[in-house]
Amino acid sequence: MSVSSPTTTTRIVLASRPQGAPTATDFRLEQAALPALAAGQVLLRNRYLSLDPYMRGRMDEGRSYAAPVALGEVMVGATVSEVLQSRADGLAAGDLVLASGGWQTHAVADAASISRHLQPQGLPPSLALGVHGMPGFTAYAGLHEIGKLQPGETLVVAAASGPVGATVAQLGKLQGARVVAIAGGQAKRAYLETLGVDVALDHRAGDFAAQLRAAVPDGIDVYFENVGGHVLDAVLPLLNDFARIPVCGTIATYNAHGVAQPGLDRLPPLFAQVLRQRLTVRGFIITDFNHLFAAFEPQMAQWLRDGRIQYREDVVKGLENAPEAFFGLLQGRNFGKLVVQLD
Repeated sequence: MSVSSPTTTTRIVLASRPQGAPTATDFRLEQAALPALAAGQVLLRNRYLSLDPYMRGRMDEGRSYAAPVALGEVMVGATVSEVLQSRADGLAAGDLVLASGGWQTHAVADAASISRHLQPQGLPPSLALGVHGMPGFTAYAGLHEIGKLQPGETLVVAAASGPVGATVAQLGKLQGARVVAIAGGQAKRAYLETLGVDVALDHRAGDFAAQLRAAVPDGIDVYFENVGGHVLDAVLPLLNDFARIPVCGTIATYNAHGVAQPGLDRLPPLFAQVLRQRLTVRGFIITDFNHLFAAFEPQMAQWLRDGRIQYREDVVKGLENAPEAFFGLLQGRNFGKLVVQLD
């Protein structure tokens, strides 16, 4: 590295595995030396860090679709990053890329780990972490491949003020469906109305289940699931035969890993309903549908430029504020796509 290149990174590592909800003591802010740049690698300055619910699962040990973060290792996370130095073909200083830079200010990365070049398209680069990236693609692919939404059908989506849910709701309207969008709190419910949905509901209302029933007089054909909990409880009795449920998250239970849950075993009646109503319930990880990204990326860019898809970002400044922002994400305190600005 040249003399002017940074030799250290400020990073947040996983200090301990949380029992229930994570706390500040589960993280540690520290300085670490950057390794020398090898052939096929780039030095990155991370400009924006994405905070996403899946990160809670990566803090736990046990079998999952991805390996857990090791204790003492930097927390995982997608970043919009600037290439400062390159020893890799096809990447040059000044390039803006989507990377897995993690919770840190700088990183040395293999060129093969760079997800994509971010070309100027008249859009804020941070959108590559939200509606024009993984969350938006999750909405697009889940609704297309599993939801198989048809014009005139009824779509219900929870956490609809977040980056996945808000995109699902708007795609549903573009596809000619009746859309019922659900969020927590009156401010978020009011925001949903600006997206053009047919009905916007606050799941914190005391009579939420009754409101949902009134909003879907013809039942529910597609329920885009990313919450679980009492929202799912209200949805289940209203599903039509052959309803489809894409499952991309269950944030209501993410902090329950390893914690005994009280109550009845509801799995038998749920499976009976799946059988009786011939429901399609499919969990998915967005990498299952990577083959669709080439179609999604330019289409979403055009929708955004045309104003047909709206978005909202919740920007937190400073790496040191990432843990507290992450706690708020798990509690539903964020309003829009949660991004940490690292500049």
